[in-house]
Amino acid sequence: MAMLGKKRPPRRKSGVSGLARAPHGEKAPADTDAPTVTVERLAHDGRGVARSAAGKTLFVERALPGEEVEVAVHRTRKRFDEAHVRQRLSDSPKRVTPPCAYFGRCGGCDLQHMTLNAQREHKIAVVRELFARQGLELPDDIAMLATPAEDYRRRARLGVNVDGQGRVLVGFRAAGSQRLVDIERCYVLVPELAALLAPLREVIGTLEAPRQVGHVELVATAGGSAITVRQLKPHARDAERWRAFAHRLAEHRVALGLLEGRDTPRLEWLSEPPALADTLALPGLAPLTLGAASGDFLQANAAVNAQMVARVMAWLKPAPGERYLDLFAGIGNFSLPAAAAGASVTAVEGHPAMVERLAANARRNGLEVRATRVDLNAPGSAAALLDETAADTLILDPPRAGAEAACRALADAARRPGRLAYVSCDPATLARDVALLTAGGYRIGQVAVADMFVHTAHMETLMLLEDTREPGAS
Repeated sequence: MAMLGKKRPPRRKSGVSGLARAPHGEKAPADTDAPTVTVERLAHDGRGVARSAAGKTLFVERALPGEEVEVAVHRTRKRFDEAHVRQRLSDSPKRVTPPCAYFGRCGGCDLQHMTLNAQREHKIAVVRELFARQGLELPDDIAMLATPAEDYRRRARLGVNVDGQGRVLVGFRAAGSQRLVDIERCYVLVPELAALLAPLREVIGTLEAPRQVGHVELVATAGGSAITVRQLKPHARDAERWRAFAHRLAEHRVALGLLEGRDTPRLEWLSEPPALADTLALPGLAPLTLGAASGDFLQANAAVNAQMVARVMAWLKPAPGERYLDLFAGIGNFSLPAAAAGASVTAVEGHPAMVERLAANARRNGLEVRATRVDLNAPGSAAALLDETAADTLILDPPRAGAEAACRALADAARRPGRLAYVSCDPATLARDVALLTAGGYRIGQVAVADMFVHTAHMETLMLLEDTREPGAS
């Protein structure tokens, strides 16, 4: 309370509106001029990499290789500095005008200043570099799976905030910041979700306690769409406003639910629960329907997801009599197509509700899939599954942390699948895991990169590996 009654000293600004404050122990000076620099390459996250006059590495936001730029440092670290462009003195031929009016403010699509080809070349280069760090060389022909660059995203989380002037803001976070960027339209949302932004803003603007809304999650599927409102504290009159909005949405096959409470939130649907369902139409197979619940994991780009599943099935060519083991199986994205082709499939997932959903999806499509719950991070669990199933083929589709425990078990197993398809959302953990597999006798066959999140530095990587050991060798 020592400052009570005294004027607080002014906050030291970073020089870039919306940047997060520097973590403890780091210097965040006011803008300091750096000499004009030439951008040498791109970092994995898409920032330009240059060198200061003193030879220190600079990461420069929204700068492209070959460009000469005048920069200002807004954050210093021990081994490198972070900077932004004061003025571009030359433009890369790979630079384009960003198609979204919020580019540079919203942190969602940070590569819109690059041509699509340049974005995709960069993603493949990142995968190659991460594997090279593990001493692994990838094939020359890495396929790129991609779709149009707009209207593709079927999942989104909108933040809600009230600024110092009392204005209600609805939008996405700024890059590297908790500051909310108020948006009225989004270039990458599928039309079904884009059409919800204006009415959502309208109803949130009428709330008596908008500060009690933490965020709003949107999802659109072929079966219907859903809005989930995270309500931190109950508010009776605002709940009635949401109910009236839910009644309006129901006419358009959009369900609305309130996830209410801080510590143990409870979900209440204010209309009929959503009929979320993904449809997979794959070559040579009848269309498959995968039901989902709000909160289940669905790939953000449905068209690219279908391409990924089709590519994995084309690599593996599942056939009757073959035994498949699908780890981190989710709601059946890969399990169901393999079973539809005739393979005997054991699908393993750690979340109980997802296991139930997977089993229900198999029944819905008239397929036999053994869906089981196993904690794949538990010691020995992957090795036990390999022994139990005696699978010919393994599919891995883990979260960002990867599948290190499973890959260690595979590398050491006396009896193991002859083929392995690994689908990864983090090329760094994929490279780590594949290094374990190749040291254990697997070799890299096919590689593809999927542009799941266009205009961002994120990608999915698909890989086919084959066992080079003699059968029965340990």
